[in-house]
Amino acid sequence: MSRIVYLDGKFVKEEQAKISVFDHCLLYGDGVFEGIRLYKGCVFRLREHLQRLYDSAHALMLEIPVSMEEMTWIVVESCRRNKLKDGYIRLVVTRGLGTLGLAPWLCPKASVICIAGSIQLYPKEYYTKGLEICTVPTRRNHPEVVNPRIKSCNYLNNIMAKIEAHNNGCIEALMLDANGYVAECTGDNVFILKDGVLYTPPTYVGALKGITRDCIMEVAEAEGITVKETPITRFDVFIADEMFLTGTAAEAIPVVMVDKRKIGSGKPGAITLRLIEKFHERTSQDGEHLDKVPKRKPAAKK
Repeated sequence: MSRIVYLDGKFVKEEQAKISVFDHCLLYGDGVFEGIRLYKGCVFRLREHLQRLYDSAHALMLEIPVSMEEMTWIVVESCRRNKLKDGYIRLVVTRGLGTLGLAPWLCPKASVICIAGSIQLYPKEYYTKGLEICTVPTRRNHPEVVNPRIKSCNYLNNIMAKIEAHNNGCIEALMLDANGYVAECTGDNVFILKDGVLYTPPTYVGALKGITRDCIMEVAEAEGITVKETPITRFDVFIADEMFLTGTAAEAIPVVMVDKRKIGSGKPGAITLRLIEKFHERTSQDGEHLDKVPKRKPAAKK
């Protein structure tokens, strides 16, 4: 069955969801996006996702042509029209139609796209047996080049790292910042556990302020686990007792080997598994429920 896609004010079949070849997102990667999860009819932390989307757009001086209230309705209605209770939502705002030149001010209006479907970032067996990952040569973008906190449609930095991991026989890459500190993976935040303390890189080293990351930190603190945002090195990773990654598409997944070094016992750790379980207990409760958002579209942004 053909999916229904939202595109600039209309819901159309996916075959009809087309943008111009002159859209600056296609020509230059000029746009922002969010990946969002739907769990049992609840769009997980939708407000936080939308705030990050609008913040990213603001940093790029990209004006989103709909209000946050209307964007909430667009996301929820996309799920309802595709009859989803569980799924993955890709929300994209492009710079819009422009010229072949760089100038974004010649793009009169941004385009809004919402796709509600599904995703499987990693094969299911890795969630039980854990991932083996490797450090790659490509460094995470320096914050003063393209700040990694901007969730932009230009993902070449991550894609290059993903290619390097694949070339080394791994499914995921550990990326360092310009100073050699651990930043994140290609689509995930990094957590390590050492002596009962949970560590994660701060956002200023080039890590995205992940929605799932924030939730895991809250879960850990509720479980009485000390959480520290602090720069960590590969050495810290190698001697960690446990390690896992978090992200909207990845959810939360254990890591058992990095650069051929076994992490802890070489199996998913007990605390990791407990945090993942507690995280999943929140996913269908914390967000916007499809049946509670009005079906009538809000007034358009003035």
